[in-house]
Amino acid sequence: LIARAVAGKPRVLIFDEATSALDNRTQAMISRSLESIQATRIVVAHRLSTVIGADRICVLEDGRLVEEGKYDELMAKDGLFAELVRRQTV
Repeated sequence: LIARAVAGKPRVLIFDEATSALDNRTQAMISRSLESIQATRIVVAHRLSTVIGADRICVLEDGRLVEEGKYDELMAKDGLFAELVRRQTV
């Protein structure tokens, strides 16, 4: 499915939990491959490793945008995103 999405050289790609069923190693390999594609990527993810290198992270709660920024900025705010990171790294 991912291969089909990138085959047409799109300008925008939207992934909704596209790698959630993969193990961490395979997910990392696919993420590295996608970084070389010249396209805007919108990624819906719960796994921290999927979004850690994103240019912009939008945090939603109950369908509303509650935080936005880069990883370091969101961690410094110590809000919902930082709490989610702590939960995943325990």
